[in-house]
Amino acid sequence: MKVADFLQPDCVVPEIQGTTKAEVLPWMTAFLASHQEGIDPVVVYRVIEEREALASTAIGDGIAIPHGKLENLDRLVGVLGRSVAGLSFDSIDGKPTHIVFMLVAPANAAGVHLKALARLSKLFRDAAFRQRLMEATDGDAMYRAILEEDAKY
Repeated sequence: MKVADFLQPDCVVPEIQGTTKAEVLPWMTAFLASHQEGIDPVVVYRVIEEREALASTAIGDGIAIPHGKLENLDRLVGVLGRSVAGLSFDSIDGKPTHIVFMLVAPANAAGVHLKALARLSKLFRDAAFRQRLMEATDGDAMYRAILEEDAKY
């Protein structure tokens, strides 16, 4: 599985809106819904919030991967956002979050959902890759960085 299977170029945002998890999550769900047909932002937000209530998806090193499963969704979809200044996202390391990848999977696709999360975790473990995303000049450059890194594995 490649990230390009569930991330489209127009779903890469070089500067997401908001400075806290409470501001960013509804903004990202609305953005995702406006770029993916058949997605209700209210429903997606509720699913993401339910998952966040279990434990923060900010995994440290400036990365958060909020995710959830949605009924009546026929494909895996995502949106990648960056905050150069950093966000307060309840990160496990207590540091600001700079890269947020929101992932939404079909409710009946647990295996695909887990494979996508594993793929993202593997990519984001690489400090040089995270730095490339932070230094990218725009969304297109961020998307190219994802494709290049994804091709290595």
